[in-house]
Amino acid sequence: MQTVRKDVVVVGLGAFGSAALWRLAARGLNVAGIEQHGIGHDQGSSHGGTRLFRIACMEHPGLSPIALKSLELWTALSAETGETYVSQTGLLYVGNPDSKAITGPQEAGVAVELLTHSQVVERQPQYNVQPGQVGVWDPGAGICYPERNVRAHVAAAQRLGADVHANTNVLAIEGTTVYTPTLVIEADQVVIAAGAGLRHFVPDLPLKHVPTPVNWFRPKDSFTLEKFPAFVWHFSDEMGLWGHGSAEDYAVKIGAHPLDTVNVEDAVAQAFPSLDPKPFDVKPCHVTDSPDEQFLVGRISDHVTVAGGDSGHGFKHCAGIGELLAQIATGEPTYCPIDFMNPTRFASQVKSPADH
Repeated sequence: MQTVRKDVVVVGLGAFGSAALWRLAARGLNVAGIEQHGIGHDQGSSHGGTRLFRIACMEHPGLSPIALKSLELWTALSAETGETYVSQTGLLYVGNPDSKAITGPQEAGVAVELLTHSQVVERQPQYNVQPGQVGVWDPGAGICYPERNVRAHVAAAQRLGADVHANTNVLAIEGTTVYTPTLVIEADQVVIAAGAGLRHFVPDLPLKHVPTPVNWFRPKDSFTLEKFPAFVWHFSDEMGLWGHGSAEDYAVKIGAHPLDTVNVEDAVAQAFPSLDPKPFDVKPCHVTDSPDEQFLVGRISDHVTVAGGDSGHGFKHCAGIGELLAQIATGEPTYCPIDFMNPTRFASQVKSPADH
């Protein structure tokens, strides 16, 4: 069995891991990435053609700088490759004035536009907005492209000299040594970004695997992406929908939150009379939730850094998370505060793979 030496090895090349590999390689480091499936596969949580891109993030004000960093990095990569990684068509939050969908974006620290009920109705006549509900417009938001972006991260890393081992299982991680069936990689640092598989390598992390269906609906009338831009709609604290139109396949992609309390077909029929409420396509997405629905990003030992717990809203942040992972692994100061994502925040000690 061959043994190689690297500065950093990244386990998992989905959203977070592929971006980490790219940003580490951009620093001139000798890096390798390992992915158990193909690059840009549909077996995890980084697929589905399109994803929401939001800057005014209602989940935590600390997320907006990460979304802005993703936009910065993707814009630069787009200039290099000629591909589009973000389409900034804007995003509409809808909900009651005191709902998280309305208060959260206003507390995100970026410019947004507060809309009255009548302004929401005027802008989006295809929405069945309930009396009293208002809106927040995030003009820099829109959609991004998971498979395309992941492949672009990995391709950029390879152009910078990174080694990529796709369709390769990781048998074990012992300290900073990673074992595969054909290769042993000894590294100074390990970044583990294995999605739902992160629980396997670091079982002390409080992660819950949540299989999440994503649904596509056909409109009854013609529309454009600009007419049906990205949205997050909270009908109540117990029921909400998110989604967007797609110019590519003439459909509207919609997901529900929380899954266990929302009948998607009933909710779509109530919210969007212009859509056929029966989805024509449904695909699974493997989400990992943390107890507070914030990411787990940071060191769990002097030589092991983890990234996970995306809770279904991680892809828009992945390029920015990749930059943070590169900074953490190399000991650089981070470009924004990250204490709220500390992976050890739920326990006095989370053990690294070497301690198990």
